[in-house]
Amino acid sequence: MGQELSKAATFPVKFENVAVPAGLTAPTIFGGRTTWKYILETTGCGAAFFDYDNDGWLDIFLVNGTTLEGTESPRPTNRLYHNNRDGTFTDVTEKAGLVKSGWGQGVCIGDYDNDGYDDLYVTYWGHNILYHNNGDGTFTDVTRKAGLNVAEVRWGVGCAFLDYDRDGFLDLFVANYVDFDLQTAPLPNVSASNCLYRGMAVNCGPRGLKKARCYLYHNNGDGTFTDVTEKSGIAKAAPSFGLGVLVGDFKNDSYPDIYVSNDSEAAYLFWNNHDGTFTEGAMIAGVGTDADGRNQSGMGVAAGDYNCDGLLDILKMNFSDDLPNLYRNDGGGLFEEVTLEAGLGLHMDYLGWGCGFLDVDNDGWLDAFWVNGHVYPELERVKGPISFKLPMVLYHNLGNGKFEEVSNRAGPAFGQKLVGRGAAFGDFNNDGTVDILVNPINDLPLLLKCESTTGNNWITLKLIGTKSNRSAIGARVHCVTGKHQQIDEVRSGGSFMSQSDLRVHFGLGKAQQIDLLEVSWPSGRVDRFTGVAVNKIMTLREGEKLNSAG
Repeated sequence: MGQELSKAATFPVKFENVAVPAGLTAPTIFGGRTTWKYILETTGCGAAFFDYDNDGWLDIFLVNGTTLEGTESPRPTNRLYHNNRDGTFTDVTEKAGLVKSGWGQGVCIGDYDNDGYDDLYVTYWGHNILYHNNGDGTFTDVTRKAGLNVAEVRWGVGCAFLDYDRDGFLDLFVANYVDFDLQTAPLPNVSASNCLYRGMAVNCGPRGLKKARCYLYHNNGDGTFTDVTEKSGIAKAAPSFGLGVLVGDFKNDSYPDIYVSNDSEAAYLFWNNHDGTFTEGAMIAGVGTDADGRNQSGMGVAAGDYNCDGLLDILKMNFSDDLPNLYRNDGGGLFEEVTLEAGLGLHMDYLGWGCGFLDVDNDGWLDAFWVNGHVYPELERVKGPISFKLPMVLYHNLGNGKFEEVSNRAGPAFGQKLVGRGAAFGDFNNDGTVDILVNPINDLPLLLKCESTTGNNWITLKLIGTKSNRSAIGARVHCVTGKHQQIDEVRSGGSFMSQSDLRVHFGLGKAQQIDLLEVSWPSGRVDRFTGVAVNKIMTLREGEKLNSAG
C-alpha cells in the first residue's frame, strides 16, 4: 500500500462539483461583496454531513450568514437538505423548523440526550443555538431549556460534543473568537498597524481587539448542561482568538483531549486529566507554534493517523505568508512539526480553512485536503502575489511519510477559485468513496463527488453506543488487514467550524477481508470482530455480535 506516483502520472481519483444538479442552489451570504469593513465579515460559515433521520444516507446542513446592511431578499438562512438517495437533495429547512438568519458561524452534532437522533448545535456572533432533533424530521430550539442560553453577545466559532468524563452523556466545548462590538469596532485605517495589509487599509484585527474565552459545558444527564469552564481548568488558559476546535485521544489513554487553533497566537492543547479537569500544554507538546517557536494564525484543524503508527496526528491551517502545520504524534504527549519533510510546504501564498484527512483512493493511507481563501477582498483590485479567491488543494499520501500534491490531476473542481471556509467529509451517495462538502463565502456551496477507478476495497462503520453515548463520539476503531493497521475515531466538530460524517471509513487497498476490527468504546468496553467482509456499510452496536449488528 502507498505506491508513489510519478509527476507525469494520472491520478485514479476525480472530484466533480455536483452541487447544482444535486439541488444545493442557495448561496451562502456573508459580508460585503467588494470590501469588508469589520473582521466580523471574514470568518464565513461551516458545513455538516449528518444523517438526521437515521435512514442511512447523509443529509447536509449549511450554516449561512448575513451582511452589515441586512437588506438581502430573500433573507439568507441556514439550510437543511434531505438526501433523496438518488444523488439529489431536497431543501427541508422550513419543514424542519431551522429557518434562521444572522451571523451564522459553525456547526457540530451529537445526540446529547441519547434518544437515538443526532442533535444540532450552531454557533453565531450573537447567541448560539442548540436544536433538539425530534426524530420526526423537525428540530426544536432548546437552548434556554438546556441551560445554554447566555445573555451577553458572544462570537461563537468552533464547537464539538465530547464525553470528557466518559459518563455516557455528551458534553459541549465552544471556542469564541473576539469579544466584538460593532458600536466600538475600529474601521479600516492606514495609520493603525492592525488595519494595514501590504499598504492597504483593511478590516482591523484580530490584534488590538479584545480576546475571548473558550467554554466547557457538562451534560447533567437530564437534558441540561452546567458551565464547568472554571471548575474544569479550561478557564486557566488566557482568553485568546480561538477558531478551530478539534477533539481526539492524542495520548492513547482513552480520554478525549481538546485542541484549539488560535489566530495570531499559540494554539491550545487541553490534556484530559481523567478527573474532570484539563491542563493546557500545547507548547510543551510541540503543537503551540511552528518548529521555530513562532506564533501563527491558526484556522482549520484536523486529526488523523497519516503514518499508520497508531497515534493521531494533527493538521492545522494558517494565514498566508506561512505554511500549514503537520504535527506528527511521536507518543508520550509529544509532537514534531514535519510540514516540509512531509511535502506539504508548497503554497505559502494560500490561506487555509476547512481541512481534513481522508483516504480518497482507498489505499489505506490518509490523504490531505483543504480549502483556501483570503480575508481581504481588496486583494481583488491589486494584481499581487496574494489572491483573494484561491483554489482547493489535495495531497496524496505516498505511504512513506510523504505527500504529493495531486490537485491538478484530481478533476476540474480543483481549477475553481473561491473564498473557501467550511469543509466537511462523508460518503453522501454510499458508494464507498469519501465526498467533500465546501461552504464558501458569497458563493454557491460545492459538493465534490468522488469517482475512483482504483478498484480498492473499503469499509464504512456506523457505531451506536449503548452504555456509551448513542452517537459513539470518542469511540476508537482499530482496523487490521494483513500487516497494515489503521485507527480512527468518531468525532464531533473539527475542520473549520464544520461537522463530518460520524461514520468511520477505512480504505483497505486490495485486502479481501478485514482480519481484525477492534472498537474501544468510551465506556471502556472493547468489542473485537475478525474476518469481516469488505465493501460494506455496517452498523456496530456496543456489546453486540457482528451477525446481529451489521
